[in-house]
Amino acid sequence: MDETEFWEIVDSTREAAEGDPEDHADLLVERLVRLDPDSVLDFARHFEARYNRAYRWDLWGAAAVLLGGASDDAFDYFRCWLIAQGREVFEGAMHDPDALAELLDDFDEELDGDGEDLGYAADEAYEQLTGVVAPDLGLPPQASEPAGTPFGFDDDAALAERFPALWGRFGAV
Repeated sequence: MDETEFWEIVDSTREAAEGDPEDHADLLVERLVRLDPDSVLDFARHFEARYNRAYRWDLWGAAAVLLGGASDDAFDYFRCWLIAQGREVFEGAMHDPDALAELLDDFDEELDGDGEDLGYAADEAYEQLTGVVAPDLGLPPQASEPAGTPFGFDDDAALAERFPALWGRFGAV
């Protein structure tokens, strides 16, 4: 599976789910079980590589603005959700997290930002196809610390300064 096919699967299942992360995860599993097990593992590798690539302090800060704070788990689920938004949103956020202010049409804290189930979709599909747990993907492990320079997410003024567009649109009032 190449990168284009990966993003096509992400996009088509998100559109069919009308943006609902839980429905998206269900549709993603349904789509993946139509593939052979090796293709499902390829999908999982693409997903995991992007998930690890998004382990950055600046994206964590953007998540904190959007979510009104972001614990370790919340940031993990946010990264899954971010991948599920498609290539344009994901790559745009990777280039400039503050650009999420323009890349996202809307953001509903109750619905958006939590893609936990999306992170398990390939594993679930593989298990349904083979009856066994997916093997190790052979990718380097996630770094022990996010990339970039750490900063505190508790300081609203610092978040507003670092992410002016995002803060202006989605930040605390």
